[in-house]
Amino acid sequence: MARRKNALAEAASSRTGPLDAAAWVSAALDVLATDGIDAVRVEPLAKTLHVTKGSFYWHFADRRALIDAMLQQWANGRIAAIRDQAPRDGDPARALRALADLYTRRSNTRGLAIELAIRALARNDDAAARAVQSVDAERLQRVATLFEQLGWQPREAGARAVMVYAYLFGQSLLDPKSVRSADTTLALDALLAPPR
Repeated sequence: MARRKNALAEAASSRTGPLDAAAWVSAALDVLATDGIDAVRVEPLAKTLHVTKGSFYWHFADRRALIDAMLQQWANGRIAAIRDQAPRDGDPARALRALADLYTRRSNTRGLAIELAIRALARNDDAAARAVQSVDAERLQRVATLFEQLGWQPREAGARAVMVYAYLFGQSLLDPKSVRSADTTLALDALLAPPR
């Protein structure tokens, strides 16, 4: 946490102009990733960014407005990402494998921490629930389309999309020392296979 606060403070001190709303959202997402939603507070963020609370209130009516902006940015970013990662044209097998590799071969701890924090918030927050639902719907629809292009019937393609996302997020929570790479490869091969 101290390292992240130092990075935020460095970025704030190297700033040449006023702090914009996007900078507040970015800083809030960083805090969300490291410390959770309860730590996303105006005064600590202002101190970390070396600005007054007045800067915050220039852009946002209140903390809730900041949280809503965070949710909107997260949802827009995840939807844009899956549209890029799972294009409707091209080789569906290659797109599915690239998507799986993205989640299994590269570690994006910040992104995963933000995703988990937003999903936790969604249990008790309607705006967060809507953001999660929009991201999940887009992800599942895009991946189901890829499976349909591989030859699966729509219902089976939808079920496979659910299995792939359950696997991708679930495996990211496992201790890497407990999972053999050969098992991961077999699991992915089974999940991403075309119909026989």
